[in-house]
Amino acid sequence: MKTLDQFNFAGKRAVVRVDFNVPLNDKFEIGDDTRILGAAPTIKKILADGGCAVVMSHLGRPKGVEAKFSLKHIQNRVAEVMGAEVLFADDCIGAEAVAKAEALKPGQILLVENLRFHKEEKNGDVEFSKELAKLGDIYVNDAFGTAHRAHASTTVMAQFFPENKCFGALLAKEIESINKVLKEGEHPITAVLGGAKVSSKITIIEKMLDTVDNIIIGGGMVFTFVKAQGGKIGSSLVEDEQLELALDLLKKAEDKGVKIYLPADVLAADAFSNDANTKVVLSNEIPDGWMALDNGPESMKEIKEVILASKTVLWNGPLGVFEMEKFANGTIQLGEYISEATANGTFSLVGGGDSVAAVKQFGFADKVSYVSTGGGAMLESLEGKLLPGIAAILA
Repeated sequence: MKTLDQFNFAGKRAVVRVDFNVPLNDKFEIGDDTRILGAAPTIKKILADGGCAVVMSHLGRPKGVEAKFSLKHIQNRVAEVMGAEVLFADDCIGAEAVAKAEALKPGQILLVENLRFHKEEKNGDVEFSKELAKLGDIYVNDAFGTAHRAHASTTVMAQFFPENKCFGALLAKEIESINKVLKEGEHPITAVLGGAKVSSKITIIEKMLDTVDNIIIGGGMVFTFVKAQGGKIGSSLVEDEQLELALDLLKKAEDKGVKIYLPADVLAADAFSNDANTKVVLSNEIPDGWMALDNGPESMKEIKEVILASKTVLWNGPLGVFEMEKFANGTIQLGEYISEATANGTFSLVGGGDSVAAVKQFGFADKVSYVSTGGGAMLESLEGKLLPGIAAILA
């Protein structure tokens, strides 16, 4: 695996594909700069070597050129984080971008305009990729969040740097962390898979059966399994077309010696509201008109035992509707158990949009081993796929 440390960037110009797709408010202020901070080790290493960096990213989903999606809005914050001068090019290709790139001095950064202002970026256009490649001598991909897309800047342009391409520090850490779970995890390995639908997690569950010792299932998808086993689920979320599949997954798990944990009890509500009436009931005896929106206390005791006995933990998806305070308890307790296990030497990886949001919201981000920066990319990696952005560097 070619990483940043195998290159000396002295006198070199690195083209760095980052993921600066950060949230902006209506005043164009950055709501969360985690992704900019995440790219800092890579860019700082290039500059410290005596090189310069041409930094490129997408932002939002523009339809053509839209000023509100300009990377100019984040230029000052990038300069603050990197502790370096950041110049700006009004386009990511063309004579101006090339001239500004070629004029860079060691220690300087050129931030180029939003890649997705060109439709060729998402189309993976070869000629567009070739134009992007003119901006530097070495190609560094540090954008895990888009590594599952075969776009021009994430995948196709790598071919124009046959010997001079590598993973950035962030992307290398993502690959290493996922491998620690899927290939090198110390047993017992436990995967916590939450979320609304079984259908969105089928491939991951099947893949995990060859790797893990325990799977804790949480969130709305629990009730497809419960109903499939003949339980009463009231008006809880269910995918009736997946009932057979749920039974099939339980049978496969049993055959492979993998223990699947479904909650024994749940916190049920008479409405999908923070003001709803609630009561703790058995997960297979939910009254008509009531829906389960979080785990119950007995379920959490069992989960605590499993997590604290594990040497490797993957957390993908919340246990309940944590966005509502009344139904956040299960997810918060899970975060506490994983934090405690991590402090005792367990390797813990958190990934997937909602679980990442939960660990940040409840203050667990610094108490787990690694928080993944990519939602879709993380899920596809866990399904065992070689992502196009990673394959392009390995080629």
